[in-house]
Amino acid sequence: MSTALHLSALVLPDRHPTTAFIDDVRAAEDAGVRTVWTYDHLTWPLLADSPWYGAVPLLAAAAMRTDRVRLGTQVATPNFRHPVPFAKELMTIDQLTGGRLEVGLGAGTEGPDATVLGQPKRTLRERSDRFAEWLGLLDTLLRQPVTTVRGERFSAIDAHQLPGCVQQPRLPFTVAATGPKALRLAARYGQAWVTYGPYGPQVEPADWFTALAEQSQGLTDVLAEQGRAPDALRRIVQFGLEVQWPFQSAERYADTLGRLAALGFDEVTVHWTRPDGRGVPFQAMPLLTAAHGL
Repeated sequence: MSTALHLSALVLPDRHPTTAFIDDVRAAEDAGVRTVWTYDHLTWPLLADSPWYGAVPLLAAAAMRTDRVRLGTQVATPNFRHPVPFAKELMTIDQLTGGRLEVGLGAGTEGPDATVLGQPKRTLRERSDRFAEWLGLLDTLLRQPVTTVRGERFSAIDAHQLPGCVQQPRLPFTVAATGPKALRLAARYGQAWVTYGPYGPQVEPADWFTALAEQSQGLTDVLAEQGRAPDALRRIVQFGLEVQWPFQSAERYADTLGRLAALGFDEVTVHWTRPDGRGVPFQAMPLLTAAHGL
């Protein structure tokens, strides 16, 4: 059974040596996935004592070793990214890929990325307000050749962005959001929206679908407020590492895709198969490619 939903892959930036990351990206491209995403963290608690590389140089390397697949972060945050240097890096990779870059963006949590620079702990509202300012400035920087903005948290003084993005008016944003305020930011700035569903180490399938339905409807409501159609943004769901039940059989996976399509989703992102067993089980890859018509 084929489905209209796109399949994308998330390759963690921990593969050692770094050529293993490139090998995984190329394998995903050969499999026909739409986009290869990678995490943009400085460290990751589940692999805190293992190798972990920077997303931007890895994506730059992947840009030079791929031809078709789109590449991106899922997701970058204001925790350690300033809009001015980050915009320059994104513009450069968009040039390296010939216009195949996408960038996933989120508010960030109070995890290691938020504490590594010695910053004070922020409330949920403070993180939300910071994200709104950060996202707005990043949008402006990537659209204009020269930008001067003096903000409360982030400023850009005579910031040059030449020659600019290959993709115009700028490379596409995929905004992570669950609540109303973040969903409004996704509707305002995003070309796509991504969600991980409900958080938690053990999420029952029924609760997972219920949360996704509520979040997707929330986006539809926000778009309606702005006079926009429900399909104005591409809708992406990322299967967390704990979400393994869709891969139990071809029938289970096809049913999952059908239910997601009914909720308005266009794309699923899976953790690419790995030697350590995290991600999609190797034996499940044929049913994924078959279900997506790859």
